[in-house]
Amino acid sequence: MHIAIINGPNLNLLGTREPDVYGSQTFEQYFETLKEKFPKVNFSYFQSNIEGELIGEIQKMGAACDGIILNAAAYTHTSVGLGDAISAIKAPVVEVHISNIYAREEYRHHSFLTGKCKGVISGLGLKGYELAVNYLVTK
Repeated sequence: MHIAIINGPNLNLLGTREPDVYGSQTFEQYFETLKEKFPKVNFSYFQSNIEGELIGEIQKMGAACDGIILNAAAYTHTSVGLGDAISAIKAPVVEVHISNIYAREEYRHHSFLTGKCKGVISGLGLKGYELAVNYLVTK
């Protein structure tokens, strides 16, 4: 099974960005832990701060993998294009947010992605990625 993890803007700063909200671990460190927990899963990882690159990766991975875990970060609340990309692919997508977007600013309560995803996990820290993998490998 191949699962792609796609992270959006500013998630390259995990470990140093607002550690009280996002923790002190980099995503690369967590990614190694995830690979150890799921040795039978072939993971790929992509991060970009650029919306068009994220759309391109969703399109590419939508045809090449068995599932996508997407943390579009701030683009969740602004990008119709990312939502359209999810609608255009066959691979199931699980939307993940490290912080609880519903406990933050009101503009973060709306997602252009949620209605096109299989599910959403929000507010459980990096553990949300593990939960999304569990779903994808047992669906």
